Amino acid sequence: GSSCVCQPGYRMVSSNGGSSIICEKCPENMSGVTQDGWNCITCPKGLTSEGKCKCLNNEILVERSIDGILLNEALCIHCNGSEQSFSASDVSGNRCVRCEQTFINVSKSCDCSSPNILTGGLCFSASDSLPPKGVATVRFGQLGITLTSAWFQKNLQSSASACWLYSNLTACQALGNMCVMNMNSLSSSSTDACGLFQYIYVNTARLGIVHSIAFWRHNLPWLYYGDQPGLASQVLEANHFPTIFSFKGTDKDVKLQFIAASFDAAGNFLQWQNLEGGILQLCPDTQTKLNAAYTFGTTYQQSCKISVSKILLDFANPIFYDLFLEYNGDNGQQYLWAVPVLNLNLQYSEMFVNQGSNMNNWLLTRRFFLVDTLSGKENDLGKLPRVIRIASKITISIRLVSHTQRGTIYPPLLTIAYTDVLVQNPETQSVMVSFSVSYEMNQSEAQIQTDITLGVLGGLAVLWSLLKTAGWKRRTGSSIIDLQTVLKFLLFYAGDLANVFFVITVGTGIYWLVFFKAQQFVSVLLPLPSQEEDFVTYIACAFSLKALQFLQLLVSQLTIDIFFIDWERPKGKVLKAVEGEGVIKSAAAPVSIWRTYFIANEWNEIQTVRKINPLFQVLAVLFFLEVVGFSNLALMDSSSSLTRNSESYIAPWSRILRFGVSAALWLAIAFLQIIFISVFYERFVEDKISQFVDLCCMSNISVFLLSHSCFGYYIHGRSVHGHADTNMEEMNMNLKREA
Repeated sequence: GSSCVCQPGYRMVSSNGGSSIICEKCPENMSGVTQDGWNCITCPKGLTSEGKCKCLNNEILVERSIDGILLNEALCIHCNGSEQSFSASDVSGNRCVRCEQTFINVSKSCDCSSPNILTGGLCFSASDSLPPKGVATVRFGQLGITLTSAWFQKNLQSSASACWLYSNLTACQALGNMCVMNMNSLSSSSTDACGLFQYIYVNTARLGIVHSIAFWRHNLPWLYYGDQPGLASQVLEANHFPTIFSFKGTDKDVKLQFIAASFDAAGNFLQWQNLEGGILQLCPDTQTKLNAAYTFGTTYQQSCKISVSKILLDFANPIFYDLFLEYNGDNGQQYLWAVPVLNLNLQYSEMFVNQGSNMNNWLLTRRFFLVDTLSGKENDLGKLPRVIRIASKITISIRLVSHTQRGTIYPPLLTIAYTDVLVQNPETQSVMVSFSVSYEMNQSEAQIQTDITLGVLGGLAVLWSLLKTAGWKRRTGSSIIDLQTVLKFLLFYAGDLANVFFVITVGTGIYWLVFFKAQQFVSVLLPLPSQEEDFVTYIACAFSLKALQFLQLLVSQLTIDIFFIDWERPKGKVLKAVEGEGVIKSAAAPVSIWRTYFIANEWNEIQTVRKINPLFQVLAVLFFLEVVGFSNLALMDSSSSLTRNSESYIAPWSRILRFGVSAALWLAIAFLQIIFISVFYERFVEDKISQFVDLCCMSNISVFLLSHSCFGYYIHGRSVHGHADTNMEEMNMNLKREA
């Protein structure tokens, strides 16, 4: 769709690319168009659908003489397939080339006539011991569709026969690729691609093995690790990867040197490719961000939606990969470690289920692909496929060896999940794909230690709550244990248990923050998001229980009895009429209530006095998190820097680290505020509580607070001067006398 072409029967007059093209109709006697499209020519044996000359099989098309002069009539020249020549037309039909060697071996010519067997462009003798007849079907389990693949029909039997008879490397690789396109699925009752591969694998033990690897047969690709139960755990945990990784070292210490051998569908080796080129990441991104996926200790996540039309355009031909991890031996020699693959779509037998955490039920494989647009073509290989298969989720898992102090890891594992897409409208269809690199370690020991801490502190919380309940019973003057006592104990225990959860979560967050970010040789790795569920549960419990304690505290504050005792005595007497009697009597002069109102108002104001300033606390924490950059310490990478380059990859957040950084900053700033207010501000500026006590003394008013039936607090505010309701002169004299 990027340029215009002439219709059949028209030749080009001019073309500047794109839509700039001029065409001219060919005359009736020269209705054909040359292969380059610029001239008209007579075609003796008919035209193709594109309006160009066609020739019979084993003939080549000649449109120009040796010196390049265009012929008036095209020639169809027969290739001589007899002995000495052994020539046949090439795929494009432009040249006579030596015919395939199997034709010569079987028939001593370029003709594969009956009873010889012609399949996939190869000729086999009927007397040869060939493998079973292959089934050219591909199963798309997610859609419930089984297709007869045009690619399999053309190449399956020929690849299996050439691999079986001649141990042809390319044919064996092509057969292995067809097995991989069929999701490595093997049925004992079927002779599909994997059935033929397994047949050849079992019956070629005489060929020996490669690099002392029992699963890698000579001339065959390495597809399986074997189907013995429990073999996966041995492969993934029996041996350690022979390299030490560190966070504070050279690039070789912090980079995972993944390298892949790539093959095309026909079995041809293409090249060695470093994964830092982003070959496994289907989502487009900058080279710097793509390369960050293989920095040791950096959790990498990438996901996006890709249109089916773009997939069909970019991945017209599938590429197959064998993944290795490169390392240096003790002698400085470079070695490759084969990376096993866990295909979640594999259907091998009922014994193996490549899902869940039980490694004993896994069947590990080796070869994989990203996009398969080939096996889903039913009839014509040149048309759009009916179904395509896409690697929608790829995860490289790096697991740390337990109790290591030198950064030792187990062999990496590539987990891949495919999505089957029924092609209907490629322009509107899209697929969500993701790529991630995760780092994990066995968290069972940390979980046990957390459970022990929770049990010990929870038991101490029970004892402390019992002591507080006993104190509450004494203060209420009650000696019996009733329902109210049990309820009060549960409320006390809720608050204490909230403190226990808070201490555990803060301790956990600070532990991972310090030991993960500060380590040189890797000894700990952060918990995965799925392993943080208990931590999140603890935080939720702490919040819920503390909210319950807060409500109980609010209720207790609302039920406190407060008495303001005015010690002021009346000054003199006043005449007062007695209602109903009609007489006037003298009575004590009333004392003004405004002093009591004033003290009560001051009491309301100091109820919100704290040892910290809440507004300053929040702003200071936000300043250090967002401006200074402490929030970057919560990223799931090995860097302890407070700054990040906006063009570089930003790792996802760790919930444990986020809580640890935030809680540590909050507690540190609150602790500094408490020290400042207690040591400096209250001593040299003002102390609200002391000022209130002094005000009570000057106002000649005492405060009696009863929080329980038999317990309370008392501020003795009786003035030593006897009177507080007086004028300014007498008040000044009283203060001087007191001084």
